[in-house]
Amino acid sequence: MKRLYYLTPTLQSAERVSDSLHEHGVTDWHFHILSKDEAGLTRRRLHSANVLHKLDLIHSMERGLLCGGLLGGSFVITAMIFSELGNLAPPAVWIALLVFCVLAGTWIGGMAGVNMENYKIRRFHDAIENGMHLLMIDVPKEDETVVKTLLAQQHPDAVEQGEDSTIINPFTSEDGKVHIV
Repeated sequence: MKRLYYLTPTLQSAERVSDSLHEHGVTDWHFHILSKDEAGLTRRRLHSANVLHKLDLIHSMERGLLCGGLLGGSFVITAMIFSELGNLAPPAVWIALLVFCVLAGTWIGGMAGVNMENYKIRRFHDAIENGMHLLMIDVPKEDETVVKTLLAQQHPDAVEQGEDSTIINPFTSEDGKVHIV
């Protein structure tokens, strides 16, 4: 799946885009709007972006899981090799310690993610704050050109802002480049 990003200046424009997409088979599950005017979205019965679209929860949890796993694994391996406990403690203790580190890392990452804007929409922050409305349209790759053509022909006020994958990758950042944790 691809996620297409468009900005519209008004909710009326976003509503027209929504109606056109629904006529062409795009459901609310694949169409979300991020706006400061949540009340306006509700009044117009437009599908608002959810918490997972707005916050960096999943991305940060994935990063926390990886960090917890790496740190926990390093600690467990070092302790098993270089301490006397390595020979005395049963494997279940080491596995439990590793699982604890992974869970702790995931939890800490999640707590950090709740306080951050989603890395995929961070680039639109200023536009949204200035009253624009971000449309996020999830389409199969084979339908991408159909949707782009439809919006370009019927909705010139919806300005294309790029595309991305719907997959949340813990190694990418808002610039789309791969970074190691």
